Amino acid sequence: MRVDNPASLLAVVPHLLTFQPANSLVLIGTAPPRAQVRLTLRYDLPDPPDPAIAMEIAGHAVAVLGAQRIKTAVAVGYGPGSLVTPVVEALTEHASEAGLRITELLRAENQRYWSYLCTDPACCPPEGTPYDSGDLAAEAMTSAWPPVLASRGELAATLAPVTGRDAELMHAATRRAEQHAVRLVKRAAGTGRRAEARRLIATAGVDAVTEAIECYRRGDQIPAGDCAAWLTVVLQDLRVRDDAWCRMEPEHRTGHLRLWTDLTRLARPGYVAAPASLLAFVAWQAGNGALANVALDRALGEAPRYRMAQLLRQAIDSGAPPSLARIPMTPEQVAASYEEACDEECDDVGTACGADAACGADAACGADAAGGGGAADGGEA
Repeated sequence: MRVDNPASLLAVVPHLLTFQPANSLVLIGTAPPRAQVRLTLRYDLPDPPDPAIAMEIAGHAVAVLGAQRIKTAVAVGYGPGSLVTPVVEALTEHASEAGLRITELLRAENQRYWSYLCTDPACCPPEGTPYDSGDLAAEAMTSAWPPVLASRGELAATLAPVTGRDAELMHAATRRAEQHAVRLVKRAAGTGRRAEARRLIATAGVDAVTEAIECYRRGDQIPAGDCAAWLTVVLQDLRVRDDAWCRMEPEHRTGHLRLWTDLTRLARPGYVAAPASLLAFVAWQAGNGALANVALDRALGEAPRYRMAQLLRQAIDSGAPPSLARIPMTPEQVAASYEEACDEECDDVGTACGADAACGADAACGADAAGGGGAADGGEA
């Protein structure tokens, strides 16, 4: 679809975000040839208006584009003028100082748009110009585009915890999985070797998660129950999680997205951070920054200091492109790094899966992709 007028721009924005924005500023960085989309950023508008926050949003957006050497952009503010205009004015100021050229700058509300750049009432009347993004958006749809949801809240709902019978099954199954892990630890403790319990859990966990990855790559699915619960429990072990992380080859991203979405929803409280962080990584890898941010909301909502989620949030907020969501280590290298750390020093193994007592550093695949920044939903899509 050619984006060569305001209506076509308004039609394509929801597809870039995968949801209909509201009370938002959306900034799209473009680059030659033919003004190709390089980066999409979305920010919540401060409500009530706040000049300091408006300047912070504008400064962050322009800095992200500048760091990627993007010189042109288009922007749309969604919502009433009282909320949009202060942020647009701040954006215009920062863009001018940084040499960023904004080729289109719109406000959209109630299926009408207004231009901040056009002053000709013949083409940009003061009452706004009506547009219908529905028909144009349908024309733009291809098999590669994800469906557009009604709002960001609807997107967040796709990762909400399961309820009803599935929740009951997972609650009971998680207790059984914890008890099984404790039995493995006790069995290994009889050897007198401090690292043996952790190795036993890690080996069992890596085998289970690897099998689950292959299952989803084949198009199969793991329902609520003992298998899913065991996966969420063993993923607490950093070696198991990092092994899974380093198996996230981009060519299998569809299966990976389904796997980590299912486990994020099925995981009981206390076991959400690992699958949600892995989901964020593969969503970023697939170019779906909105889903990645929603997944990170779940991970950090449960475990604010979870290092993997923190690193991914920094990377995505900095506008780092999906090409940086690479896998610099192999599963064999991950295993070797943890074995070396455990050989040098392995503290008390503690309870099941040693949740926060992993041997070695939390230095999993992709950590070098992190950057600075920190605005809400920066880097979506």
